[in-house]
Amino acid sequence: MGQLQDFLPPGTYEPVLEYLRRYKVHLTVARERKSLLGDYRHRIDGVNHRISVNGNLNTWSFLITLLHELAHLLTFEQYGNRVMAHGREWKSVYAAVLKQFLEQKIFPADIERELMLSLHNPAASTCAEDGLLRVLRRYDAGAASLVLVEEIAAGGLFKTSDGRIFQKKEKLRKRYKGIELATSKVYLFSPVYEVEPVKAAS
Repeated sequence: MGQLQDFLPPGTYEPVLEYLRRYKVHLTVARERKSLLGDYRHRIDGVNHRISVNGNLNTWSFLITLLHELAHLLTFEQYGNRVMAHGREWKSVYAAVLKQFLEQKIFPADIERELMLSLHNPAASTCAEDGLLRVLRRYDAGAASLVLVEEIAAGGLFKTSDGRIFQKKEKLRKRYKGIELATSKVYLFSPVYEVEPVKAAS
């Protein structure tokens, strides 16, 4: 648990540790997972609550993701499996947990502003809150070569983490079309999906 301090912003270790000890949480710092930032599994048959959070996140993203998963734990403790995973009960619990940390005035002003906006209707994942994600990535280290899909010029090329190259097309409602050059297949990308710009061959 002492190593957990390295993943959290200053002033947040003790209140987080209080939750983990009170509910006997088995916390795992996981390798990067593209499909999710964190995960929660409730206690069953003598096995403690389990939470995992990606260890490649910046400290603010790590904290917010951990609080998201702790809210699932607290919702389970109160309602069991009788409610939806991200229903109104979870949203109420998550908002209460966020408020507890916001009252400590630990967040930078830009992150605090986005979290305040989400208090009334938290998203199902941190990734789903585009404004919060844009702000949180300002605190990432070593990702200077990556940009957001929305920052790629129309018709420009970009590469995803698996090496595939796409051409950016028009926006359809909330997502951008991208045509994979190798297959001509069309995919939809979130505006805040991180990609690597590619220069067109001259």
